[in-house]
Amino acid sequence: MTTTLAFSFVLSFILTVILMPMTIRYFHRKQFGQEIRDEGPSWHQKKSGTPTMGGVAFLSASMIASVVIAFIMKLPMMSLGISLFILALYGLLGFLDDFIKVVKKRNLGLTARQKFIGQVIGAVIFYIVYRIEGFPNTLNLPFLGDVNLSIFYIVFVIFWLVGFSNAVNLTDGLDGLVSGLGFISFGTYAIIAYYQQQLSIFILCLAIMGGLAGFFVYNHKPAKIFMGDVGSLALGGVLATISILLNQEWTLLLVGFIYVLETLSVMIQVTVFKLTGKRVFKMSPIHHHFEMCGWSEWKVDIVFWLISIIMSAITLWIVL
Repeated sequence: MTTTLAFSFVLSFILTVILMPMTIRYFHRKQFGQEIRDEGPSWHQKKSGTPTMGGVAFLSASMIASVVIAFIMKLPMMSLGISLFILALYGLLGFLDDFIKVVKKRNLGLTARQKFIGQVIGAVIFYIVYRIEGFPNTLNLPFLGDVNLSIFYIVFVIFWLVGFSNAVNLTDGLDGLVSGLGFISFGTYAIIAYYQQQLSIFILCLAIMGGLAGFFVYNHKPAKIFMGDVGSLALGGVLATISILLNQEWTLLLVGFIYVLETLSVMIQVTVFKLTGKRVFKMSPIHHHFEMCGWSEWKVDIVFWLISIIMSAITLWIVL
């Protein structure tokens, strides 16, 4: 049984590796390349024109693989279905954002308001299904156990899904960074899901890991393709979804420590600059700060991956 479940990783990896070269060629032909911001590191300008929206391929592969294996194993589909809904909806928002950027040849796609509304709608639909299926309005907190938030739990759900969707999006600024971080994050939740015998979530985590592994073949430095907002928004949204379905919401603060750090660096930079006119970091998000300090992209990637592994190991030690 475990071998069959694990095949979701293999199937997703194979599909991604097959789809990605075709995706790269198609986007090159259509000139769907990334526009690099002028205010970013100057050496990133050479990446301009690199195909983006690679998330379309590995997300599709992950969804197909997880559904196929779940169908073969005759697993309950609710948790998988609502997770795939968030993956698809947030991916669609990211796709529209990316598509406008590459077609209009600008760095801004959907407005922040448009993306926020779409993300909130997705979170509300998730909450409605979550409650219909009988899940409680309780938030799991370390040392305190389950805390009943009553109807205010919907506020938490919106904050969690929207917040981590955008946090992963902010983190996606270096070749291979989010591919590696995502692999670690979903690997951690795969272990927790298997421990809880929530096998539908387990195969989804493995499928996404397989997709990210296949994508990394083409996304490591020098990247042949970027995942785009279609990939990063979807990954962040479904990570938050999985943490809720596993009733381990708080763990995402540790498992997603780098995403939180990247987001805080932007918030601190903006707030301090508005108040004092001075910058705390040479550039934000913080991965660019380390670049400006002379770190190579590979060094930033490896250090951030190691931190993520350590924080995930601490999480598993606490939870299991």
